[in-house]
Order: sequence, then C-alpha cells, then structure tokens
Amino acid sequence: MSSALLSSRTETVPPAGAATAVRLESVERRFAVAEGQRQVLRGLDVDLGAGEIVAVVGPSGCGKSTLLRLVAGLDTPTGGIIAIDGTGVTDTDERTAVAFQEPRLLPWRTLAQNVALGLPRRLRGRARTERVSELLRLVGLEHAANQRPREVSGGMAQRASLARALARNPSVLLLDEPFGALDALTRLRMQDLLLDIHAAEPTTILLVTHDVEEALYLADRVLLLRSLTVDPDPDAASIARTIAVPGIRPRDRADRGLAALRAELLEGLGVDTHHSATDHSTDLETR
Repeated sequence: MSSALLSSRTETVPPAGAATAVRLESVERRFAVAEGQRQVLRGLDVDLGAGEIVAVVGPSGCGKSTLLRLVAGLDTPTGGIIAIDGTGVTDTDERTAVAFQEPRLLPWRTLAQNVALGLPRRLRGRARTERVSELLRLVGLEHAANQRPREVSGGMAQRASLARALARNPSVLLLDEPFGALDALTRLRMQDLLLDIHAAEPTTILLVTHDVEEALYLADRVLLLRSLTVDPDPDAASIARTIAVPGIRPRDRADRGLAALRAELLEGLGVDTHHSATDHSTDLETR
C-alpha cells in the first residue's frame, strides 16, 4: 500500500515533510489558582529523534495532555525550552499537527471536506483535490469521501481525523489519546493503521495514551510521567522512567518480553501486578 501511494504523487503535491527532532529542556508549567500557583510539570528533559515514535503514559491528571499542548504551541511553558529541529516553539507551527481523542469533525461537511481543512493554504486546484484523495486512500476512506460524520462509524470518523492531521505533511504528529473512545477491536485496527501511515509518510510521533499495551505496541520508547515528590508540589510531574521497547514494528502483541515491560510500567503507575506475576509463574511451571 505504501509504495503505491508514494509513487502516485504528482510534482504539484507537496512531498512528505521530513521528520524532525524535538527537544524539551527543563520544561515546566505552572497555572494560577486561587491559592497562588499550581505546578503541573517540572524539569522535563526529553529528546525525540527524527522519525521516532514516543509514547507518554501516566496517571490521569498528571499533565500528559498539557505536555502535548506545549509541544504543539497551543500553550506556553512557564520555564524551559521546547525546540523543533533546533527552532524554539513560540506559537502554533505548521510543522506540527494534532489529533485528539474526539475526531472533532465539522458535522455539516463531508469527510473529504473535513480532511481538506488541514491542507496548507498554498495548495490549490487539482493538487488540493489529489492530496485529499491520497489521504483518504491512505486511511481507507476513499469510498466514504462524500459522507458526513453522522453517517459513519466512530472508527471511520477517527480515521478522517488522522487524515486531516496528516494533510500538510507534518514533521511532528501529536496524538492525544486518539483511540481512547473506540471499542477494543477498532482500537487494535487503528493502531495497525497508524503504523501503516508512519511507514507510508514517516514523521516524528508523540503519543499520549492511558493504555500501557498500546504504548508498548506502537512506540520506540515509553515515557512514564508522574509525580516524583510529595513536597512541596505533590502534583508536579516529571519523567519518572524511560523504557526502550525492543523489536521491530509491527511487534507481536503476545510477546512475553512486552508482558514484562507492561508489568514494569504498571508498577510504575502504582498498579499491583502481583497476581498477574503469580499466574505467569504458574503457567510456566505447567508447560
């Protein structure tokens, strides 16, 4: 699928944006509250290599979405520096695109028209039409181009949202729990689709998810974000652990190595994995 799509491009369609590196150095974010200041993120130091997929997991409310908004330029850090390809992020940047948990499609527009909203303004005429058609093929929605969001499933709407995010060939794709609202089977299919998209149009991906298994299946590295201290700012989160995921994508979901990393991440999140570990040992003894 990927090679056919790439070979079908014309010279008028912009080439895929080159994946770029992202650097966060001593990034902090504080918010004004009635009591004064609440620090949500503290001392984040992260490097994303060009073309890398990095997942962020952590407890609810720990600042995962805040981190994504900072990289997207939708929010401003209270301290520290965020840079894309060596250039500081001070506002929204055409090199980045964001896809959220909800598709956020305009209900009165067709899927094709929604995808077109993500295109750069400089793209006109036939090139614009061809790019939309290419993106719809990429996510398997060419047959539904003229349907409206209410006429398609949640998975199809989320695919359209991804196509819209990819419309201007972002160098950095930011995903905020993009499959969280989907049923289990559709979620698995969307994970595979994301890997297909990454292979067809390589980009640097920062993925926020609450699903540890999803993080291990998709990412090259997983960052565990949580509070490291209880005083003086119990809610301020930092990178508590970084886990490199072995193997080449797509990985075997049943890989026992991934199961061990899953237990490690769950323990880092404060989830008791004792019973699962006991079951695993018993299973090994009976083989």
